[in-house]
Amino acid sequence: MTRALDAGDPPPPDALRAAARYLLGLLAAAVPGKAVEVRVPPVAAVQCVPGPRHTRGTPPNVVETDPVTWFRLATGRLGWAEAVASGGVQASGARADLAPYLPVAASGGAGAPSAH
Repeated sequence: MTRALDAGDPPPPDALRAAARYLLGLLAAAVPGKAVEVRVPPVAAVQCVPGPRHTRGTPPNVVETDPVTWFRLATGRLGWAEAVASGGVQASGARADLAPYLPVAASGGAGAPSAH
């Protein structure tokens, strides 16, 4: 999958979905909590970051992005500020800055999914 992204080609959809879910799981495990909802539609969403728990309606702290952008952020191929500035990430709420928690896996390293 990383080869496809590096070449500017679309990655295989199944590999992208699996990688996005895996990396969301790593984020939730590394930064447990319920203060921020991270959404990667149509793949998955997780809650993370310590702080006030949200239980009803739209959460006050939401991060939303697409699977390719999430993969790049989570593996350190893209910086948080760049992703937000380009519109690749929409983040709202006082706790919605994930920069301190990224990357969650090294690009191509042992913690990164190896789907090609």
